[in-house]
Amino acid sequence: MKHILTTTLLALTLSLQAAEPVKPNPADIMPDAQPIAWEAGKTKVLIIAGGSSHDFKKWFEDADSKFLKEAGFSVNCTENSAQATAEIKNADVAIISTNRKFFDTLEWRKALFDHVAAGKGVIMLHPGTWYGFPQWAELNAQIVGGGARGHDKLGSFDVNVLKKDHPIMKGVPASFKVEDELYYMNAEADKIPAGTASIEVLAETSPSVKYKQPHPSVWITKNDTAKIVGIALGHDQRVHDLEAFKAILINAVKWSVK
Repeated sequence: MKHILTTTLLALTLSLQAAEPVKPNPADIMPDAQPIAWEAGKTKVLIIAGGSSHDFKKWFEDADSKFLKEAGFSVNCTENSAQATAEIKNADVAIISTNRKFFDTLEWRKALFDHVAAGKGVIMLHPGTWYGFPQWAELNAQIVGGGARGHDKLGSFDVNVLKKDHPIMKGVPASFKVEDELYYMNAEADKIPAGTASIEVLAETSPSVKYKQPHPSVWITKNDTAKIVGIALGHDQRVHDLEAFKAILINAVKWSVK
């Protein structure tokens, strides 16, 4: 009996030693802060990105920074929540697409709402419009104006402009096709929490496969102090390289700081 127990323990020990250590999910690891430098005399845009399911670095940061800088803005990016918390007060506009749970801190919540209270611009972009922070209902209620809990499979759909005279829609085709995830923004009225800010829809999708109805694609969240824009588009290069998307994001930055 003693021999059997010893053999069993030895086999268990060898098995544990042979097992590979569990690797942390890269999306759960906070990247290091990067140097921040603002150009004088330009609108300061802070892109706050990073997370899972998208190539944030390539598209939401590098690609978007390039055309935003070409449009005349001073642009910096961060995926570090501590850096975003400290730096957002220096920005005129925050473009937020992160879905990383380590952004849900009391310090970041306060910094973002202080930014809004100061009348500065906010653009919630693609995953930023998701119900992504279950313990932070105020983000969706007061800033996003609701949110999405699902989307059609990545595929083709139309974006149709409803408010062609709004400055955010300047230079944007009346209708354009995208290859993207069609977000079910505010798809089920009974699931929108009470007290959620109303939105003004500037553009909507063609009907989704699931709900057979259009969904907001670009909108303004009603706020008494700040100008807040929601943009549900943006999965990958097929959107970020699209001239209509570039025009919407550039216009949204300009409009949110006026």
